[in-house]
Amino acid sequence: MITEAYASINSTARLAGGLYLAMAPFNVFGIIYVPSALTVHGDAAATSRNIMTSEWFFRSGTLIHLVGQIMFVFLVLALYRLLKTVNKEHATLMVVLALLGVPMAFLNEVNHLAVLQLLGSADTGAFTSSQFQAQAMLFLDMRESGIRLTQIFWGIWLLPLGVLVFRSGFLPRVLGILLAIAGAGHLIDVGTQLMSPGFATISQFTWVGELLFPLWLLIKGVNVDRWQQVTLARSVPSR
Repeated sequence: MITEAYASINSTARLAGGLYLAMAPFNVFGIIYVPSALTVHGDAAATSRNIMTSEWFFRSGTLIHLVGQIMFVFLVLALYRLLKTVNKEHATLMVVLALLGVPMAFLNEVNHLAVLQLLGSADTGAFTSSQFQAQAMLFLDMRESGIRLTQIFWGIWLLPLGVLVFRSGFLPRVLGILLAIAGAGHLIDVGTQLMSPGFATISQFTWVGELLFPLWLLIKGVNVDRWQQVTLARSVPSR
C-alpha cells in the first residue's frame, strides 16, 4: 500500500509538471504569437486585412488559448491533491484564486469573436469600412485589456502555491520562493500597466520559478518519504 501511495503521488506530481509545461506554448501561441503576427499597430485597415485573409489562424488563437485554460483547471486540481496535506486551507485558497481567472479568460475571448463578426459585416452598408475596422481595433484592444486583468489571477494564485511549496518539506524551498516572486511580478506588471500603459514589464525577469517548478515535478517528483511524514502528521488528530 505504501509503495502504491508513493507511485500515486509521484504520478500526480509528474502530471502537474507535464500540464504546467504543456500549457505554456498554448498560452504563448494564443495570447502573444497570433496577435503579434496579425496586428499592425496604428493601422486598422492593414490589421483587418490580415485577420480576414488569415481567419483560420486568427480563430486558432482563440481555440488554443481556451484549450490552455482547460489544461490549467486540471493542473490546479493535480496541485491541490499534491499539496493539500501541507495546509488544506491554503491549498483551497490556491484553487479558488487560480480558477477565478478561467471564466474571465473564456469571456474575454468574446472580444476576438466580435472582431470577426464586425469585419464579416463590413459589406452590409450599415457603416463605412473604416468604421468597422476602427471598431474591430477597439475589440482587439479590449481583449488585450481583458488579458491584463486576468493576469491578476495568473499572478495571485502563485502566492499561496509558493507558500505551500516552501512549507511542504518534500519540495525544495527555493522553488516556493521563486514561485512567490513570479506571482509578485505578474501583479506588479498589472499595476504598472494600468497606471502607465506601455511601461516596461518585470514578469519577463521573474518567471523562472514557473519553469523550474514544473521541471522539478516532471523530472524529480517529490520526496515521497517526506510527503508520507507530512501526510501522517496531518492525519493524526490533535489532543
